[in-house]
Amino acid sequence: MKWIMNIWRTLTKPAKFLTLGTISLSAFLMGVIFWGGFNTALEMTNTEEFCISCHSMESMPYQELQKTVHWSNHSGVRATCPDCHVPHNWGRKIARKLEASHDVWGWMLQTVNTPEKFEAKRLEMASREWKRFDLDNSLACKNCHSYDSMKWESMSKLAQKQMKRAAELDQSCIDCHKGIAHKLPNMGVARAPELIAQVGSGVSSPEDGQIYYSALTKPLFFNATTDVEAGTLNIATKVKVLEADGNRVKIGIDGWRKRIGAGRVIYYDFGLNILSAQLTKDAALEEGVMEVFEEKVDPLTGLTWQRVEAKIWTDKDYLVTDLQPLWDYARSTYSTSCSVCHTQPAEAHFDANTWPGMFQGMIAFVNMDQDTQALVQKYLQEHSSTFDKSAH
Repeated sequence: MKWIMNIWRTLTKPAKFLTLGTISLSAFLMGVIFWGGFNTALEMTNTEEFCISCHSMESMPYQELQKTVHWSNHSGVRATCPDCHVPHNWGRKIARKLEASHDVWGWMLQTVNTPEKFEAKRLEMASREWKRFDLDNSLACKNCHSYDSMKWESMSKLAQKQMKRAAELDQSCIDCHKGIAHKLPNMGVARAPELIAQVGSGVSSPEDGQIYYSALTKPLFFNATTDVEAGTLNIATKVKVLEADGNRVKIGIDGWRKRIGAGRVIYYDFGLNILSAQLTKDAALEEGVMEVFEEKVDPLTGLTWQRVEAKIWTDKDYLVTDLQPLWDYARSTYSTSCSVCHTQPAEAHFDANTWPGMFQGMIAFVNMDQDTQALVQKYLQEHSSTFDKSAH
């Protein structure tokens, strides 16, 4: 009992004006009032009314939502803005609110206050949300949808096959259901925003003599100042920086070409149809651009190949120092996108020259931008049975 008496004496010990117990009780009550007020204000920002109080949200995404199954369905269960865009976990909810300051800033600057501005930013905003869903394995979806509760027998055979495979992998819903609540952005001509978000936009100042890899498909130019394009540098191609001039660098591209016509296409290696670059006819024939080192005949096709180096200019952006992040992204994309309809073949299941035909036959069934398509195909080719010794 002695320790209880000591605590009581401490709490009742006179302060200058108030007892310590009175001060503690007042602090506790003020904390309760503050906490209650804070949570009340927080919950006010989690309502659909608050979300659509911004004109750009009410006029575009909210109208799109009302045309989807998440708004109106046979069960009468409706998903509102905060159901999908505000995490249920308190800690993640606070972090999401801090992230939302970016949206407030955009509202102040009127970044998406017109349909035209909204469409221009749609891909950027969608990519940010897709990435957020991927990071927590589509937890917002799985708060309502559960693989364990699905009635497989009520699904079509194709849906059963797809969903059972997804359940085995505990796959993120957003991998296959982009556009389920809002209009999809135009992905066909996009510059791989999700890819760039993962691998970055490259070094700011490439150094002479160093090796880099193209993070996107990039245009080639005749010199450091012209706007006339001389060809295309394919994604994930190894280059050596020879010199820099302003926003451009002169690069060396090593590879092989077929001795056919102007020999405009540069391939990764002898006898392999792995694209590194395609030059225009004028660029391929221009003196000083292409240097030939040796010739070799392919015994399978009878074609003569030449080992070459092209020296040509490109913009200095999107040149990265490490190829592995590109391969990691390609592997993840192949694993998630190409398992929707069937179990995808292992990378080493086909050789480098067979993969392009197989991959192009599948690409119509997935949603990939052009850069990602090119990257995944190149990843499959460079990890094919041609290079995997264990496959032989």
